[in-house]
Amino acid sequence: MTQAPESPKAALRGHDREILALAVPAFGALVAEPLFVLADSAIVGHLGTPQLAGLGVAAALLTTAVSIFVFLAYATTAAVARRVGAGDLGAAIRQGMDGIWLALLLGAAVIAVVLPTAPWLVSLLGASDTAAPYAVTYLRISALGIPAMLMVLAATGVLRGLQDTRTPLYVAIGGFAANAGLNLGLVYGAGLGIAGSAWGTVLAQYGMAAVYLLVVVRGARRHGASLRPDAAGIRACAQAGVPLLVRTLSLRAVLMIATLVAARLGDADIAAHQILLSLWSLLAFALDAIAIAGQAIIGRYLGAGDTAGAKAVCRRMVQWGIASGAVLGLLVVLTRPLFVPLFTSDPGVKDALLPALLVMALSQPVAGIVFVLDGVLMGAGDGTYLAGAMLVTLAVFTPVALLVPSLGGGLTTLWWAMTLMMLVRMVTLQLRSRSGRWLVTGATR
Repeated sequence: MTQAPESPKAALRGHDREILALAVPAFGALVAEPLFVLADSAIVGHLGTPQLAGLGVAAALLTTAVSIFVFLAYATTAAVARRVGAGDLGAAIRQGMDGIWLALLLGAAVIAVVLPTAPWLVSLLGASDTAAPYAVTYLRISALGIPAMLMVLAATGVLRGLQDTRTPLYVAIGGFAANAGLNLGLVYGAGLGIAGSAWGTVLAQYGMAAVYLLVVVRGARRHGASLRPDAAGIRACAQAGVPLLVRTLSLRAVLMIATLVAARLGDADIAAHQILLSLWSLLAFALDAIAIAGQAIIGRYLGAGDTAGAKAVCRRMVQWGIASGAVLGLLVVLTRPLFVPLFTSDPGVKDALLPALLVMALSQPVAGIVFVLDGVLMGAGDGTYLAGAMLVTLAVFTPVALLVPSLGGGLTTLWWAMTLMMLVRMVTLQLRSRSGRWLVTGATR
């Protein structure tokens, strides 16, 4: 007896369940990650202002170093998901192991650079004479945990590619709890001060990496996948990551240029800009969760050779992105009387903040489209196009942003420039999405 075709409504419900099953746990894991820095700040803050300032400088350097290598998660997710779609779980895990070995190599290289240059890096960020020694101490100790951080990124990509976002959520929660407990014990119980905070974070990170490795090794043994490093596989992972590295550096450059322009506008404007960036990053976590679901689902569909399914789920995720962005933007507008006083009581900062905040809220539906399509194309392994599109965006944004102070524009004008940046990204991503050139099927791209 022939099975009746699935109705459009049933297909949409199926896509919704699939997206939510991956996006909700992914959002939890994304939100848990910044809690590491918050916990460290809360604990170290009671040691004194110089210690907290030193932590702030070191944490900024560490966050930048790790975020540059976020391609370890993105590229691994897409590659593993393709293998899953093709029905070869052994090869999927083998591909993930190549990413983990690459993370170890990159982590060792970063340690070799950071340890001797820590004082220079801290000075480059303008740390005061009182804060600099604490920043150097924290940076040097925490750098020892960078291989674990990068392994966590790669292993997270493996599990996402295997359509598992729950395990990363549980590991992130456990890591946060361990980090807080270790920091309290080492900073105050053992009397190690800021060094204790750094050691606590390093131990928590290696604990997370160990849990991930245990999960991946079990999967490898179950499916007969080799755990040994494979030079060709590691090299292929690195090559796949280069375009995503270019994309990430271009995006970091956009954010850096925006901050430099805001600093030229005055103290109130740069203070308001930092608040806006914090909120923008928080909203990005929610939208990025859908993008992560997109990476995993699209990779699986293309690995299975199902281009119709890939296009259908892409359309549905874009709808989710628009709706989520609209809801988030509305929440920002409605709740601004509640959260703005938490950040500042300065009337000058509030005056600069509020109109720019409305611009940011207005741009959230656009951001929703951008994040989703970014995830879709990453899942398709379309990194080269993403790198080129982000370079075009940087080229458009830079002169516009740099003209803001000379034309007498304020922070609101700068955030209109940020909105222009998102619109350019949206257009470039939509052009690629509609072209269908990203629909390359098979176990590998």
